Amino acid sequence: MKADLLFHQRIGYDDGAIVEMLLWRVPLPVPPSPHNLKYSLFYGRPGVREVGYDNERGKGDHRHLQGIETVYVFRTVEQLIADFWTDVRSVRGEK
Repeated sequence: MKADLLFHQRIGYDDGAIVEMLLWRVPLPVPPSPHNLKYSLFYGRPGVREVGYDNERGKGDHRHLQGIETVYVFRTVEQLIADFWTDVRSVRGEK
């Protein structure tokens, strides 16, 4: 069984930073995540991840924020994307 890509968006900023968001539906949850979604949300520059949300096998749902990795409690896709954009705006110094 394969993963189905549900969403992909890439945004480039004038300062060289990028946002890239990918979301797949997977046939089985990626352990230890309980849901059937695989995601990777990235903000940064080439070689530098400033904000990242993903659910890597063995780690589950987690967030990277300026070099610090913490557990992320996944609730909904909408909340995931809202939380990601909140962090991106904060790192960029936007309100």
